[in-house]
Amino acid sequence: MKAWRISILGALISATALYFIYRQIDLPQLGAALRTARYIYVLPCLLLLVLGLVTRAIRWRLLLGGDLPLHRAFSIMNVAYLVNGFLPLRIGEVARIYLARRVEPPVPVFKSASTIITERLLDLLAVVVMALFALAAAPLPDGSRQTALIMGAIAIVGFGVLLIMAWQRPLTERLVVLVVGRFPTLERFDVPRWSKQFLDGLSPLTHPASLVGALGLTALSWGVSACAGYVLMYAFYPQASWATTLLYIASAAFAIAVPAVPGNLGTYEASIIGALVVMGYAFDSTAASFAVMVHAVNLFVHAATGVAGFVQEGISLQQLSQGVSQMQHAQQSEAS
Repeated sequence: MKAWRISILGALISATALYFIYRQIDLPQLGAALRTARYIYVLPCLLLLVLGLVTRAIRWRLLLGGDLPLHRAFSIMNVAYLVNGFLPLRIGEVARIYLARRVEPPVPVFKSASTIITERLLDLLAVVVMALFALAAAPLPDGSRQTALIMGAIAIVGFGVLLIMAWQRPLTERLVVLVVGRFPTLERFDVPRWSKQFLDGLSPLTHPASLVGALGLTALSWGVSACAGYVLMYAFYPQASWATTLLYIASAAFAIAVPAVPGNLGTYEASIIGALVVMGYAFDSTAASFAVMVHAVNLFVHAATGVAGFVQEGISLQQLSQGVSQMQHAQQSEAS
């Protein structure tokens, strides 16, 4: 699907979500809920969100085998998150690969790409586990639980395939050569070299300590995010709920993958409100204002750390865009 079609689809989905929310709430009451919120709880939430970014940077550096200093991993990752938050098609991941190539010595493209894929699978595992724990406490039809189980099985199988590829690297490389030999068209894409770089990115998973570290840092990162979400509930509700927190965080994580306008406006709020309703909360102005606040604090953290990342990397958005385009063209030319 072309980029403009995805953009139109995203705009329609966001508009539909916003219209649905608008029809269900009273705007004056929404404003009143925002005015009377206990904003004292926003500060610890912000600090916890930043701590969560630090743990994710440590995890990425671990997956890269220490190829990046921690401060560079942190700044590059934050630039990517900022770009992902405001531009469609997950362009931030391509920006992360490009920025990692600018470091001396440069990180190969497919090594960065494979670590990002590993991150996504680890995060998917964490999100599915969080959703399953939350749904176990929610009165839901069996179909919803089956969907969560299927997603969990997909994540586990995907992660298992990566582990097998990493642990059986000689076999994987022989299979790549065999496939290229059977399909000569692939020779012009230099698949063996690309697959080597991809497997380099998976190499930390072949070491038990690194594997355990990646799993532990993933659990820690999402645990910190859950603590941030739990604290923020007190800004709008007299009591917080761990099960509700896990579900709305998991729902928001899945909503990010849905096509929408930049910033996931509408779909992000709708996912949080939906999770609250599933857990027995009313679909009212308090729920809507809470969803708006969750989105706002996340956007603020990613914007602030992302801008700091641009400064740390010494690059402007225009330079980043040009560099990413040049890298993509170089890869295409190399493949042809």
